[in-house]
Amino acid sequence: MLWLRGSSPIEATNNTPENYETAVARLELIIARLDSGEAELRETLALCTEAKGLIQFCKAELDAVSGELTELNLDELVTDLERPDAPRA
Repeated sequence: MLWLRGSSPIEATNNTPENYETAVARLELIIARLDSGEAELRETLALCTEAKGLIQFCKAELDAVSGELTELNLDELVTDLERPDAPRA
């Protein structure tokens, strides 16, 4: 069990987060615990290991969204809309 100064304990987890926002929130808790300077050596290792997995999860989520945005061809749509001869609704 991990403790943050002035707050309730947080459990170390090895679960895959539900979503990007949950992963970021967990990373913020880990960073706060590490910044407190109160984590012992083994706890620091466990937190860093968990943080690495969360960062990899976040990167994969961002890559997936980026790819989906690229597939939408938004730049092409904007270019078409800005053309002087583009049909107006």
